[in-house]
Amino acid sequence: MEAVIRLQKLVVRYGSLEILRGFSFDVNPGEVFGLLGGNGAGKTTTLRVLVGQKTPASGHVEIFGRDIAKQWSDIKSQIGYVPDGANHFDEFTGLQNLRFFAGLYGVRWSRVDECLHLVGLQAASRVRVADYSLGMRRKLLLARAVLHQPRLLILDEPTANLDTHAVDNVRNLIREHSRHGGTVLLTTHRLENIEELCDRVGILVAGTLQAVDTPQTLRRRHAGNKVAVQLKDGSCHTYDLDTPSDRAALAERLSAGNVAGMYSCPFDFVDAFSRIAAPLNDSHA
Repeated sequence: MEAVIRLQKLVVRYGSLEILRGFSFDVNPGEVFGLLGGNGAGKTTTLRVLVGQKTPASGHVEIFGRDIAKQWSDIKSQIGYVPDGANHFDEFTGLQNLRFFAGLYGVRWSRVDECLHLVGLQAASRVRVADYSLGMRRKLLLARAVLHQPRLLILDEPTANLDTHAVDNVRNLIREHSRHGGTVLLTTHRLENIEELCDRVGILVAGTLQAVDTPQTLRRRHAGNKVAVQLKDGSCHTYDLDTPSDRAALAERLSAGNVAGMYSCPFDFVDAFSRIAAPLNDSHA
């Protein structure tokens, strides 16, 4: 099975600053792949390389088996991209924006109406984009990305500035795209959605890829061994059972008869991310 995206030893520099430090990964057909990391980890830079906006210092990138440095025109129409910032024609309405791109892609105008409905912008379709909120601008980017029904969606923080209902719509859009054989590469800060949406996850830390695996495997390998304890005085405390001092403190509470209840803590991707990033942070200290 040929990978939809193949990055090999990718290095990107801005002047003397090395942003991406020679990592590699593949994204498979029909897969929803989540790229996670803190601010400055290199997520957006990676996506900009994939859509031809940034030239790497070294490394090799293929999409659909084509070298993007040499064959970008062959694959461009098969990709839908949501950038980290809006780049609309602000003096046009939402409808006019999408009709402009429909003309570029040779897409029927009825598809424009479908996409406006898909993201919940049909009522605001004749409003100038200059008057749109940040969330509405984000929705218009999503509509534009799926307008030509691409095989690959590359989404940089697709749920940024969206309300709960709109976030649910984006989740459904991603699920439907994958269900029909499409592939998705996304970045996100909404770690709570990773297990629900992503088949695999890559974790970037300071331009290096620290882990690539399924969310379930990351859960097993990096979940903290913690318990939440409610005391009889009504206060609550969390104890890390991998830490000797916490174990001793919990034992003391138990022996004193002060514990009213104990509960296992749910898996926390933020905690797992911290555990994965810790070895690299220690090496830079």
